Amino acid sequence: MSKVKIGIVQTACSADVKANLNKSLEYTAKAAKAGAQIICHQEMHNTLYFCQGQDYEQFTLAEPIPGPTTEAYSKLAKELGVVIVVPMFEKRMHGVYHNTVVVIDADGSTAGIYRKMHIPQDPGFDEKFYFTPGDLGFKAIKTKFATIGTLICWDQWYPEATRITAMKGAEIIFYPTAIGWDSKEPKEIQAGQLDAWRTIQRGHAIANGCYVCAVNRVGTEGDLTFWGNSFLADPMGKLLFATGAENEEFVVFEADLAKIDDTRTHWPFFRDRRIDAYGDILKRVAD
Repeated sequence: MSKVKIGIVQTACSADVKANLNKSLEYTAKAAKAGAQIICHQEMHNTLYFCQGQDYEQFTLAEPIPGPTTEAYSKLAKELGVVIVVPMFEKRMHGVYHNTVVVIDADGSTAGIYRKMHIPQDPGFDEKFYFTPGDLGFKAIKTKFATIGTLICWDQWYPEATRITAMKGAEIIFYPTAIGWDSKEPKEIQAGQLDAWRTIQRGHAIANGCYVCAVNRVGTEGDLTFWGNSFLADPMGKLLFATGAENEEFVVFEADLAKIDDTRTHWPFFRDRRIDAYGDILKRVAD
């Protein structure tokens, strides 16, 4: 299949997990009705972004896989015949929790699971308290409509993650995200952060000759105002769509996967990689 319609769902969240989930399920159905074949949600899409502080009560929000959230999406994916990228807070066992994406295939089966590899620890992003680093590596997941990669938020800043995911065959790399501005930061700093975030991901698309899709949330939670601006970039880094910074919405856009082969043929970055000279990348500090 050369062409595939990609849908994203950008929403605000409340403390009501059930209401968040139901809203996201409704948006999924709307996106599917509009023609979307692969639909992606934002990071931890059915809870608040609770990582702004350390609170043991938040661990009660985590779910096993399979569990209520994956079962709801599995049923919907089979009913609609679509692939759904489901980011969630996973309880793997007592005391081990992950920031996870589950890819549900169009027949309702689980096509693959990815656990966030890079875990941030910054003011307002206190994730190391909650999440065990992923141990499944970087993956390309085959689905009915395309082979996709699923990285998560902080993973966005690491070119190594995108390169490996693309090398494994991912045609579209999704980045479910929860990123926003601290209300105390000056406006010029906020604008610079958004531009850097968008630029590095467009660079990943260019450097790897693949599609990149970032899906962020909106709304204000605590000191963070999430900046939305979800987008899809083609293999040349061109923005095919970009949402606003405030509104809940879904977008559907067609991607032509044939552009991947064409782009890589004319810009043969993979051909010219000097794999014999990259050993220092495996060191914490190069000599």
